[in-house]
Amino acid sequence: MKFRLLSLLLIFSGLTASAQTLTWWNPARSLVNVLEGKGWPEEAASLYDRFPARAEKAVRPPVWNLSRNSAGMMIRFRSNADQIVVRYAVGGAHAMPHMPATGVSGVDLYAVNSDGGLLWCSGKYAFKDTVSYTFAGLIPSDPYHPKGREYRLYLPLYNSVKWLEIGVPEGAVFSPLPARLEKPIVVYGTSIAQGACASRPGMAWPAIIGRQLDRPVINLGFSGNGRMEKETVDLVAELDAKVFLIDCLPNLIATVNIPEEEIRKRYLEGVRALRAKHPTTPIVLAEHAGYTEAGTNLTRKKYFEDVNRWIREVFEQLKSEGITGLSLIPQAQFGQDVETMVDGTHPSDLGMMRYAEGYIKALRGILNEPEGTIATTRPVTQNRDAAIYDWQLRHREVLSLTKTRKPKLVFMGNSITHYWSGVPQAPIERGKDAWMSVLEPRGAMNFGFGWDRIENVLWRVYHDELDGFDAKQVVLLIGTNNLQFNTDAEITDGLKFLIGAIRKRQPGASVLVLGILPRRGQEVRLKGLNEQLKIMTSGAGAAFSDPGKSLLKSDQTIDESLFTDGLHPNGKGYSRIAKELDAVLLR
Repeated sequence: MKFRLLSLLLIFSGLTASAQTLTWWNPARSLVNVLEGKGWPEEAASLYDRFPARAEKAVRPPVWNLSRNSAGMMIRFRSNADQIVVRYAVGGAHAMPHMPATGVSGVDLYAVNSDGGLLWCSGKYAFKDTVSYTFAGLIPSDPYHPKGREYRLYLPLYNSVKWLEIGVPEGAVFSPLPARLEKPIVVYGTSIAQGACASRPGMAWPAIIGRQLDRPVINLGFSGNGRMEKETVDLVAELDAKVFLIDCLPNLIATVNIPEEEIRKRYLEGVRALRAKHPTTPIVLAEHAGYTEAGTNLTRKKYFEDVNRWIREVFEQLKSEGITGLSLIPQAQFGQDVETMVDGTHPSDLGMMRYAEGYIKALRGILNEPEGTIATTRPVTQNRDAAIYDWQLRHREVLSLTKTRKPKLVFMGNSITHYWSGVPQAPIERGKDAWMSVLEPRGAMNFGFGWDRIENVLWRVYHDELDGFDAKQVVLLIGTNNLQFNTDAEITDGLKFLIGAIRKRQPGASVLVLGILPRRGQEVRLKGLNEQLKIMTSGAGAAFSDPGKSLLKSDQTIDESLFTDGLHPNGKGYSRIAKELDAVLLR
């Protein structure tokens, strides 16, 4: 009886969820670009094409046809829905003999929680004329606020999307997010780069490196047709990339019947063309990762050994010509073995992960984005203060403003900085007079983000906030939001790590670390921690100042008349801090 009752309850629950009235959104109706992984958003013949319409007359028909697959494209949005439904139609067969429908024609949904953690969503799917995915039983929100989580929807790898809609229950929050402004990683390659044979779109190696480095990726992988042809390379060179990854050798082995000298010529001329248009952008070449049956098939073994020998010689020739910023990833770094491929050529999900790990190891060094072993040295986003401001939109605003208003003084921090004053303007402003009298004349910009921890500032530094201008001074006031979660040693080590990241991007600027301001009940701990920070900065190439001392009474507890809540200064408190800073800031 209990079993029958439980079964009826489960059936009723399922019927209730499926009977919910949904509100639908179609990205084709968006007034801004919401498709990441799209290199020419204003020029595509169809919304989900990867190449501009003019490419049809420039590249070979197979390349053009493959460019209509949506590989690498992603839609980001926020929602507090407990159910998300995606429905769409594709232009070709749902599956291939060696690759499932979920990879060829499926979608893939990830969530990002308020602390920047990645989560995967399981969906029930149906492959019919209209493909549908239903993601039910979702946790609507995190503890910080009721506005929901960020979601990232990866589109099909080996099919063209004709139309697509996303539905959430009526009354749920649904906010599409514009494509991010950071420069993308641009991948040019073969079927392996396009995504064969991942079980789902998020497991293609370009998608994995996009998540691990948290950066937009443009996937220009063309199955069987990544051949370093001038027409395609010229299109790739039109993109303003953070880094170019070239992985074309699997389509240039002997069976393609392209002479060795022609292959060498294509690589030489292709790299020269990229370097001519992008003098400082890193270019990464990849050796052929090999085949599963290399130990039993000498012919196949020779195929990849030949092209790997040629690419090493091409690499040395390009370096001898004075081309800098060029890297070559060796075969061994991709870690492929007898367990990692579906058909001897195309990687499984395990093989895709090995590919991604090989690239990520190289890219962290090339892009100066190391990741440490403790939380304060691992860059992440956050969305903890959504009731007051939008963290990602503020990041976009910083990137936009620095293109036109080149700051001389950058003030980085959390809400204590954010809600002081200055631009970008905050929804709260508690110390405008002090900011305008001391910081504004020095060309200051406010890079404070409410609720930020050290690792969040590290993410922002890695994601272009200090790029494109030369500051005189970068000021750091960060760490108070780490007190609850990290030891003093972790905070100190995190700040040292952050100083190193700043100095890589602003080598001509002095770095000034401010002691963490005193807060109610933690005055003793902060006094000792600031003494540790002072010692650390002297060995890290930075200066140190402790203006928070001016907010203490003679008994070394905070002066409550200078604070709004025992943590955030009021106008009088900011005036005290500004007076202390006036003596240590560069003019």
